Amino acid sequence: MSPILVNLIGLGLVLLSALLMVILRATNQKQPLRGLRSIPAFDHIREGIGQAVEEGSRLHISLGNASPNSQQAASALVGLSTLERITQLSAASDRPPIATSGDGGLAILSQGNPHGVLTSGDSAGAREPARGRLSGPTPFSYVAGTLPVLLDEEISTNLFLGNFGPEIALLADTAEEENTFTLAGSDSLPAQAALYATAREPLIGEELFASGAYLQSNPMHPASLRVQDVLRVLIILGILVGVMLNFLNISL
Repeated sequence: MSPILVNLIGLGLVLLSALLMVILRATNQKQPLRGLRSIPAFDHIREGIGQAVEEGSRLHISLGNASPNSQQAASALVGLSTLERITQLSAASDRPPIATSGDGGLAILSQGNPHGVLTSGDSAGAREPARGRLSGPTPFSYVAGTLPVLLDEEISTNLFLGNFGPEIALLADTAEEENTFTLAGSDSLPAQAALYATAREPLIGEELFASGAYLQSNPMHPASLRVQDVLRVLIILGILVGVMLNFLNISL
C-alpha cells in the first residue's frame, strides 16, 4: 500500500470521527449515556462525592506523574478533566478537593488551568492554589508526599487517575486502611495490576479514558465513546478485507 493512500485513509478516519462525534452529540442530548454499559465504579463515586459533602470531609484526586507534554499526557488530561468535574459536583462543600501530582506542569494546571479546575467552585477554599500540590518529583517521593494528605486531611474519597508505577499500591493500600472509598485507574500495566489487587474500585484498561463520559464532564465525551465503537467495527472490517485480498493475491 502506497504512503499516499495510507495518509489519505488516516485523514479520512480523522474527518469521519469528527463528523460522527458531532452527529452523535446532537442525537443523544437528552440521554447521553444511553446504550453505554454500566460501570459500577462511577455510580459509587457519585455516592462518595455526596457523602463527602454531607459529612464535611474532603475528596482527594491523585493525578500521577505524567508531564502534560509527554506520551502519557492523555492520562494526565483525564485526571484534570475529572478533577474539574468533581470540583463542580462538590461545589456546595466548604472543603474543596485536593489534587496531588508528581510533575510540576501538572501541578500548575491543577491549581488553575484556563478552564478553572480548582477555581470553578463558589467556596473561598476552592480558590486556594494550595489545593493543587506537587507531592514529589520522583515516584517514591511522590508517594511519601501524598501519604500525609491521606492520613491528615480528613479524606473520605480518593481517586487515583493518571500515570503511575507499581508504587501506587502503597497509596491505595493506605487509603483502604483508612476505610475511604478508592477509585483508581492508570494507563500503566504494572500500576493496573497493583491497583486491581489493592483498590476498592479499579478501572481496567480503557475504562480510565471513559471517566469524562460517565461523570458527564463534557457532552462530547459520551459521543467519543460511541465513535470508538464505530472505529472498532471499521478496523475489524478492514482486517477482514485485507485477509480476503491477501487470500486472493490482490495487492493495493
